[in-house]
Amino acid sequence: MRFIRNFCILAHIDHGKSTLADRLLEYTHTISRKKILKTNQYLDNLEIERKRGITIKSHPIQMEYTTENKKYILNLIDTPGHVDFSYEVERSISACEGVLLLVDATKGIQAQTISKISLAVRKQKIIIPIINKIDLPTINIDNLKKEIINLLKCNWKDILCISAKKGTGIKKVLYSLINKIPAPNGNKNEPLQALIFDSVYNSFRGVQIYFRIINGKIYKGQKIKFLSNNKNYYANEIGVFKNTNISKNIVSTGNVGYLIPGIKNPSEIKIGDTLTDAVNPNFQLIKVFKKKKPRVYAGIYPSKPNQYKSLKNSLEKLYLNDSSLFFRPETTSTFGLGFRCGFLGSLHMEIIKERLEKEYNLKVILTIPNVKYKITLKNHEVKFITSPSTLPDKKNILFFEEPYVITNIITKSEFIGPVIELVLNRRGKLLFQRYLTANKIELLFELPFSEIIMDFYDKLKSISKGYASFNYESINYKKSDLVKINILINRKLIDAFSMLIERKKALTFAKKICNNLSKLIPKKQFEIPIQATIEKKVVCRINIKPFRKDVISKCYGGDISRKRKLLEKQKIGKKKLRIIGNLSLPKSTYISIFKKVN
Repeated sequence: MRFIRNFCILAHIDHGKSTLADRLLEYTHTISRKKILKTNQYLDNLEIERKRGITIKSHPIQMEYTTENKKYILNLIDTPGHVDFSYEVERSISACEGVLLLVDATKGIQAQTISKISLAVRKQKIIIPIINKIDLPTINIDNLKKEIINLLKCNWKDILCISAKKGTGIKKVLYSLINKIPAPNGNKNEPLQALIFDSVYNSFRGVQIYFRIINGKIYKGQKIKFLSNNKNYYANEIGVFKNTNISKNIVSTGNVGYLIPGIKNPSEIKIGDTLTDAVNPNFQLIKVFKKKKPRVYAGIYPSKPNQYKSLKNSLEKLYLNDSSLFFRPETTSTFGLGFRCGFLGSLHMEIIKERLEKEYNLKVILTIPNVKYKITLKNHEVKFITSPSTLPDKKNILFFEEPYVITNIITKSEFIGPVIELVLNRRGKLLFQRYLTANKIELLFELPFSEIIMDFYDKLKSISKGYASFNYESINYKKSDLVKINILINRKLIDAFSMLIERKKALTFAKKICNNLSKLIPKKQFEIPIQATIEKKVVCRINIKPFRKDVISKCYGGDISRKRKLLEKQKIGKKKLRIIGNLSLPKSTYISIFKKVN
């Protein structure tokens, strides 16, 4: 056990985390250079990860490295970088003794870097700071080292300087990893006690569980127990992660591995559960992380009604691989049967939608996202709603509350004005600011979470020319003066467009929605009215003019009454069309309409 090292790599997006993982795999001869060059970012094995160039799932892999005639086992658990996947990061850190903290030499300390440092410190993990991309021009290593020392209170010589792309300094990383990160603690003679930190679904073999053994050992064929549900299973196959899963007869204390118990129902597995021996159990639960609660909610519906069951099965399998996903059945008049889903953020929401479409070949409709609102009724009953369509009658509501977040933004000092203006326009309040360096500033804001769930990050990047970064943490609920906007198209309520919004912004917002919908909805042979209502009052109406068919084009002269008769007949026909006319909106409408009005 003293030759085992469990670690993960923490970094902001695009700081080179996946590239460093590639170099470590290559340097330890775990994966051949030819194979790494062919795939690039080897651990990002999902198609969507390669397409977007980001890591969205934790990926464990085992390396073997010999130095000074000693053979070490290095278990790397790769982690995502985006704030929406902080739950993945926390689980990975919980299964390790130390972390490699990677900082881009060209960008320096970012908001999510600070967040990850705080998480690692709270978990009492050893942190090895590394500056990456030192081969690039116009970098100031000394200033960046001062920033890192200020945050970590470490020594100048503790900070490693590397180029993951070129492989410079990788040997120093491995040396520090072995000598600074402690070997795992544990007693191999105690009953089995293992942490389940992740799982995936295999269509042929069922659930595959990822575990870290704290005490004892697990062997093939062993009868095991999950403490969350007290159910017993058999370890049909166990093993460790390399370029492929390597089957083993025994996985011992301190190691990371996988288990296939033959479970076909994904709902029987709980991430964070404790695994033990069924015959000689250890009933002490391992409580190292709490399940994250969803922050953003949206409806997901199959584009074809007969795909509802397929969508349900796909969500269950995704939940196994991503336990931060929440879903429950929901029915709307617009789309019929579907699911109200909860996500950790807007990027998480987009990733789930793309995975459903690409990995499970489903065509789905994603509705306008919203947050969980807290409503106190006049009888003092408190309700939480995740969909505006379920809002109680206004006459029964005493007041609204909505979730607030603390947002940490780091940007260049030249962009401080536009950044503050952006946040203030989103109902934010500046709490704190400090200069990290002469030209880099950290800003702390408090603002409603509903104001940042869609396009906030894109606009922040735009006004700061790509230099700003942000991270947020939920705090509590605060009273807000909110009203519900309903949208009617052809006099029919489209509940997918219903939303709660601050009263001061409601009228302007409603007008923009109607205006944009009038441009997106294709013309028909009848007039289509688009209306917005607030508190049962129509506050805006735009009519989409119909196609005009010239029914009197063949009338050359003759009595005018004949022409009038034809026009009157056309008018009656258009009224009938308007009543029975069926409108089908493009799938993209439900998200794009919201982005365009902000």
